[in-house]
Amino acid sequence: MDVLDDHAMADVPPMIDPFGRAINYLRVSVTDRCDFRCVYCMSEDMTFLPKKDLLTLEELDRLCSAFIAKGVRKLRFTGGEPLVRRDIMTLFRSISRHLDSGRLDELTVTTNGSQLARYAAELRDCGVKRINVSLDTLDPAAFKAITRWGDFGKVMDGIDKAQEAGLAVKINAVAIKGMTEDEAAGLIEWAHGRGMDLTFIEVMPMGDVTGHRVDQYLPLSVLRAQLLDTYTLDDIPYNTGGPARYVRVRETGGRLGFITPMTHNFCESCNRVRVTCTGTLYMCLGQEDAADLRAPLRASEANDLLNAAIDRAITRKPKGHDFVIDRRTKQPAVSRHMSVTGG
Repeated sequence: MDVLDDHAMADVPPMIDPFGRAINYLRVSVTDRCDFRCVYCMSEDMTFLPKKDLLTLEELDRLCSAFIAKGVRKLRFTGGEPLVRRDIMTLFRSISRHLDSGRLDELTVTTNGSQLARYAAELRDCGVKRINVSLDTLDPAAFKAITRWGDFGKVMDGIDKAQEAGLAVKINAVAIKGMTEDEAAGLIEWAHGRGMDLTFIEVMPMGDVTGHRVDQYLPLSVLRAQLLDTYTLDDIPYNTGGPARYVRVRETGGRLGFITPMTHNFCESCNRVRVTCTGTLYMCLGQEDAADLRAPLRASEANDLLNAAIDRAITRKPKGHDFVIDRRTKQPAVSRHMSVTGG
């Protein structure tokens, strides 16, 4: 694989954005394709990008390595569903060299769990220590309704295999109005009973989907108030480098996170940027401003052009996002789907 020479990477301080935030966390979507069609994420008849438009695995390696050379310490692969990309473990195995060298602190992945039974042990062998699994319900019928194409049994088997492989599993659940109110306690008891953290996430207004997000949107302030009728939630300083704010559930002993882009944004401490599978860099999930990294990546075998493009983009990182669910037009705040940017 044509990749950067690790020994040629000079130690550099982290990238600093215009608001003094150190950018040390990169999320990379390796594919926009997914084997689910979750109702809040995409329409059932999605048209995906032509494969020729995607960065190759070698190009993804080179791009990630360039960011690592610029001070990125945490790298997360996302999608779509990252584990459906052909030969994806080749990329995990190659990037793991940065863990071995100490240049990268963490390599991880967000997945829907459909391929975990197949890949859990190999992920562990590549240095992955923890993963996020997206799961909104423990009711197989509701799971089918939400994911449209998902197999609940396969996801449960994947979580089993991940824990057997020694991976720490965190469950991400999107809060859906009319469902999560009844599901939350069961999810908490199940996740914490298995030693897994659980994070609730507000629906984000990205991309056109079937139906209206105003009908799906459940403010986590409402959910948290409901949970206080049953649980004691103690604020804790735990931080994984992402946007979640955590509490300890006194009755279960487990950690519970809340990601609240709508009711209380988390922008003041944002340390991350996102790259799509086509090499487009988004400095903010909730803004349309972006930088093309594919052209400079392919224009030269050296990284001078790529590095310059990254540097220019970081100077444009905004202070915060513009997420809002417009109840008048019911249009998404951001036109691209979450599967394009990466969750």
